Amino acid sequence: MATSKTTSILLFLFFFSLISGPKFAMANGQRTWCIAKPSSDEATLLANINYACSQVDCRVMQKGCPCFSPDNLINHASIAMNLYFRSKGCNLWNCDFRGSGLLVITDPSYGNCLYE
Repeated sequence: MATSKTTSILLFLFFFSLISGPKFAMANGQRTWCIAKPSSDEATLLANINYACSQVDCRVMQKGCPCFSPDNLINHASIAMNLYFRSKGCNLWNCDFRGSGLLVITDPSYGNCLYE
């Protein structure tokens, strides 16, 4: 009897953790970030920026803000994609961006631009 009760509690906790989601993404026990694949073309990067920034606040990429420089599409797309990824629960599918997203385990933060 105690075993079935313990099993029920463990199953509840397992499913609750799936529903509530992690505070940050983990892959094999390591924190992950979402960036743009370096092989992505300019149209894809621009589409990713436009989509992600329509869903989340991308002000950190504006001129004069910490993540503006370097001012290029791959950098801005990576920032926008990671902001979206974080805001949507850090699920693998939130970094797909039609195959142009890449999960990395090395923090892409630089200078004052922090990938949270």
